[in-house]
Amino acid sequence: MNISSATVSHRLSPAWLTVVCGLVLGAFQNHSTLHAQTEPAPNVLAVSADLLLQGGLLVDGSGAEPRLGDVAIRGDRIVAVGTFPLGTIGQIVDCQGLVVAPGFIDLHNHSDSQVVDRQTRANVNFLMQGCTTIVTGNCGSGPVLARDYYDQIEREHCGTHVAHLLPQGSLRERVVGLAQRPATTDELAQMEALAEQAMREGAWGVSSGLIYVPSSYADTAELTAVTRPVGRHRGLYVSHIRGEGVQLLQAVNEALEIGRNSGAAVHISHFKSTGQEAWGLVREAAKLVEQARAGGQTVTADQYPYIASSTSLEATIVPTWAREGGAAKLLQRLQDPAQKARLDTALDDALRRADQGGRIRIARHTPHPEYAGKSLAELAQAQGQTPLQVATQILLDGGAAVVNFGMHEDDIQHVMKLPWVATASDGRAYLPGADRPHPRSYGTFPRKIGHYAQREGVVSLAHAIRSCTALPAEILGLTDRGRLQADQVADVVVFHPEEFRDTATYDDPHQYPQGLKYVLVAGQKAVWRGTPTGGLYGTALRRRLPVE
Repeated sequence: MNISSATVSHRLSPAWLTVVCGLVLGAFQNHSTLHAQTEPAPNVLAVSADLLLQGGLLVDGSGAEPRLGDVAIRGDRIVAVGTFPLGTIGQIVDCQGLVVAPGFIDLHNHSDSQVVDRQTRANVNFLMQGCTTIVTGNCGSGPVLARDYYDQIEREHCGTHVAHLLPQGSLRERVVGLAQRPATTDELAQMEALAEQAMREGAWGVSSGLIYVPSSYADTAELTAVTRPVGRHRGLYVSHIRGEGVQLLQAVNEALEIGRNSGAAVHISHFKSTGQEAWGLVREAAKLVEQARAGGQTVTADQYPYIASSTSLEATIVPTWAREGGAAKLLQRLQDPAQKARLDTALDDALRRADQGGRIRIARHTPHPEYAGKSLAELAQAQGQTPLQVATQILLDGGAAVVNFGMHEDDIQHVMKLPWVATASDGRAYLPGADRPHPRSYGTFPRKIGHYAQREGVVSLAHAIRSCTALPAEILGLTDRGRLQADQVADVVVFHPEEFRDTATYDDPHQYPQGLKYVLVAGQKAVWRGTPTGGLYGTALRRRLPVE
């Protein structure tokens, strides 16, 4: 890259135009064509900037066809995009042969504690994917007091911007505890008051995690009541719905009902159908969503582009009734002969549906780190035990994080084509270690763009980037980022279109992507020439309540 400080004139060489035209035609597989270059209109004022990204292929986030042009940045804002006369420029970055796009927005992130931990607050594994904003508080878990959380982020700084959702599960635990029972009238009033408080303190909505304890102990009426303050302030109800297998349609209908009765927009997390018996069902679920959208309801979803999910072993195979009261109570049930028979039947059925544990890999198990990367079936064979015996012992030893191979590739590709489905990781900030977490924490965004758009042609480059930028911004209601346009916050990513790809695998997940060149967070250099700078330029994004 040729980088200089100068006052320059805008030029694009014929050779560069030829290179880009060939690159675009090949990469898009005839899905799009370049906009023609136009000369600047006469009498347009020259643009002065601190930084000029010059001559790149601009994919602006809107879904529009890419075009060649420049992006001028002054302070923390984009001041001009396209073709324009130049005034005084502090620094020029030659972006010929590179894609310039808005910074990616991860709607579903679990870095709640990591972004306030000095070891991981730089959020490097997301910066290296091109992410400039993450959303925390997902799946019903995370900090309940939004103001305190935002204040801590601002005091200690973070590598990316952070927007937060009120987590309904943690809210219920704070007020009701871990008991599997309906909330009392007084408890419900407390939860509604805390939801109102969270919205006034800048939360973007409320999330539920309806396969987790205690989020799952709330019925539809309780979830609706807690969401009503969110609806009053035109916020978002985000849900890891109650069932993603054969119960998918009922679970989607519940989310739609909560949205209708609370007034909140509905967003379904990691939209999928999991388990072989449910393959294909996500297509029917998509029809339910589209019927609701056609009827005027605001409904969207997100997806990570992988066939495996990841959560705890407990949430994967242990029924919710057995998790009431938390880990200590589960241990008692596992050791109580009167309850163990019932529990064994449930565990055995879950393992059977997961190919006798062959589809469930251990990602992290503290007492036995050597289990990482091995399936329950492999461990059972090596130990001369049944998968049930191995799984039970792991639960007795404190549980484990797992990767569960439960989805079908055809479903993944169908969902990513839907115009209302955003890209989101469901991952968290990591430091490289001996564990083997899901590769989505390192590869979600380059996988969507590099693998599915550029190599496989499942979607166009413009569609893929919209799903990472303008669409998640619109879903949240973020009006000042997500697009390459003047007056937007200068969250920008620059990457090589043919080299940008994920390298993280299930066997070796702690690997950063290739092909990323630059990431700007609010105009500051967070990644430069492919290397993180160490800067902590992210801010707490507090939602402002709409003016009535």
